[in-house]
Amino acid sequence: MTQREDVAFTAEGGVTLRGWLYLPDGPGPHPAITMAHGYAAVKEHGLERFAEAFADDGFVVLVHDHRGFGASDGRPRQDVDPWRQIADWRRAISFLESRPEVDPVRIGLWGTSYAGGHALVLGATDRRLRCVVAQVPTISGYEQGLRRVSPEAVAGLEEAFAADERAQLRGEAPRTLAVVSDDPAVPAAYRARDAIAFYRQPLLTGAWANEVTLRSTRAARMYEPGAWIGRVSPTPLLLVVAANDTITVADLALAAYERALEPKKLTLVPGGHFDPYLSRFAESSAAARVWFREHLT
Repeated sequence: MTQREDVAFTAEGGVTLRGWLYLPDGPGPHPAITMAHGYAAVKEHGLERFAEAFADDGFVVLVHDHRGFGASDGRPRQDVDPWRQIADWRRAISFLESRPEVDPVRIGLWGTSYAGGHALVLGATDRRLRCVVAQVPTISGYEQGLRRVSPEAVAGLEEAFAADERAQLRGEAPRTLAVVSDDPAVPAAYRARDAIAFYRQPLLTGAWANEVTLRSTRAARMYEPGAWIGRVSPTPLLLVVAANDTITVADLALAAYERALEPKKLTLVPGGHFDPYLSRFAESSAAARVWFREHLT
């Protein structure tokens, strides 16, 4: 029977990152998979089902919270810096390598949404990885911003960024906004009904806060992980895309897949951005399981 342990490891700056380590039955060393959550989320946002499925296939699975979120340490809280998250994820790979239960030459990576973008960057730049799965990945912060922010709202958003920067110079904490809200009077990163339902699903008390720094939005609009997709090869890449995704935007992911080099595979599932975690979990998890079995076992 699969066992789950609470684990911790130290990232740059002495920050402690925490997560879950799933250990499969049988003697090791086992192949392993490292996983992380998306934008302003925590590991409890739907990752447990995937981790359990992978562990059932005989993989050691590490799921960690990004710094400043969930169980992990880090200040300021609720701050999304994609390049800091990528550097921390490298440390998670090193942590997996150090575990006696893990075969260090058979490690794969699974990332979803914002962390799906990280998966592309890490797949292109960390050759310790034997294969990569990017589910509904962020491809282009700039292009997503064009779709999700109306042209007449851009000037106000840019002024808010500038005001936040000036306030930090005065020693103030970074300004924040809600991650999700259906109240037009409340500044929020997402207003779509499916996003609100996903982020606000019942979680353990204190596991997640509906708050993210404003500067995280600026960083997201500057983030272009799709630029790395052509460099993932020769590491095998699986892209899982939701056909009606309006969050990371399906057509951007499909166009990026065309730029990727072999070995690669595309799995297109019906539904929107959050359906691969929910109503289409069977299809999305099965595709990843097959990919990991093919390239890690």
